[in-house]
Amino acid sequence: MSRKVLTAAASEPHENGAIQVEVTLPVRQRRGEGGKTPDAHAHSLCRIQRITRITRLLALAIKFEDMVNRGEVHDYADLARLGYVTRARLTQIMNLLLLAPDIQEALLISQKERGIPERRLRAAIREVNWVTQRVLLSELIRGAA
Repeated sequence: MSRKVLTAAASEPHENGAIQVEVTLPVRQRRGEGGKTPDAHAHSLCRIQRITRITRLLALAIKFEDMVNRGEVHDYADLARLGYVTRARLTQIMNLLLLAPDIQEALLISQKERGIPERRLRAAIREVNWVTQRVLLSELIRGAA
């Protein structure tokens, strides 16, 4: 791997008595930029499926629930403090666990729910009845398509 070197120096001394400093810094390439053209890099990114935000949030809620159950953290307030988020935001994330198990599975596995923002999914989360949740989710999917 070749490294570029950035060198900076003042060309002549200043009249106010300031000293000249010469600095040499190694410049590293970012990971994944080694010799690829921008088109090749963009083409390789197209093959990787992007994980949706709602999928990441649901996985995070499952992980947090497991941490509380194992006693790694005392409660959700500790998680909020550790994550630098408000208790209200952590509650929104944890409420994803109130969805029906098949809806959770669909959110984790399927890419059909790609267009559903979390804010619109909250209407289904508020419903206690899982049948009603399924109906609301199917309406959201049809509306996003």
